[in-house]
Amino acid sequence: MGSKKLKVYNPPGSKRVIVTKELPGSLWLERLIQADCKVEVLTSTDALSVDDIKTAIGQQCDAVLGQLTEDWGEELFGTLKAAGGTAYSNVAVGFNNVDVAAATKHGIPVGNTPGVLTETTAQMAVTLTFATARRTGEAERFLRAGKYKGWLMTLFLGELLWRKTVGVIGAGRIGATYARMMVEGHKMNLIYHDPYPNTDLENYIAAYSNFLISCGEEPVSCKRADSLEDLLREADCVSVHTVLDESTHHLINTERLALMKENAILVNTSRGPVVDEAALVAHCRKHPDFR
Repeated sequence: MGSKKLKVYNPPGSKRVIVTKELPGSLWLERLIQADCKVEVLTSTDALSVDDIKTAIGQQCDAVLGQLTEDWGEELFGTLKAAGGTAYSNVAVGFNNVDVAAATKHGIPVGNTPGVLTETTAQMAVTLTFATARRTGEAERFLRAGKYKGWLMTLFLGELLWRKTVGVIGAGRIGATYARMMVEGHKMNLIYHDPYPNTDLENYIAAYSNFLISCGEEPVSCKRADSLEDLLREADCVSVHTVLDESTHHLINTERLALMKENAILVNTSRGPVVDEAALVAHCRKHPDFR
């Protein structure tokens, strides 16, 4: 790893920590320096290969802060262990890029960062939902291509989601926060699918519904779907917030897409392979109002 692609902080530190990408903020660096760590940050913007990371670890390394774009499996954990490593942290909520069994085999604890991007990710999902519903991306491309000739009532009309039904697949921290934003902000009814009931979310929506009634407004509802298929049939827009593992790979496939409404909206801010991309493209081509 050339010096031009490396920043070193606290060179006299007694423990060597590799950080595979530059990170925002400074608190993380301050904490590592306070712990007497020599911190080496790889500054390349390219996705790092296993060999790149092995080279960075070298002969001696106490810990690594890595990214979800990296393949942390047997080879890397073996290299880290051989270099004297005692910890690995994935700078992400998800850890589908980490072979936890391999880490356990080599006695290396694995950390992740749950909770730090809950509202941020939920807001991004809301942004994508309404950008899709109101067709802002399509309209911008239309305008930039010089095709706009004047205002028309039917031009990129989009979908009104007010008082419709939002479906949330995976009602953990991010999914539940997105659900609350959609229910509170746009008075949508909620249907969610999760292996476990989210009673806190259900109670919150019930209390909010009572508040609406007390203000003379129509109530909203919240229910846990008996099956994913039930949710897909009922929801006007669906937002995916699951983990990625064997059980959720291509969770949204040809058969399940066919259950959705003709003009439904699908948003995925979890992991790409949760949706079968080829099936999604084929479905969109057959159903031009689906987004």
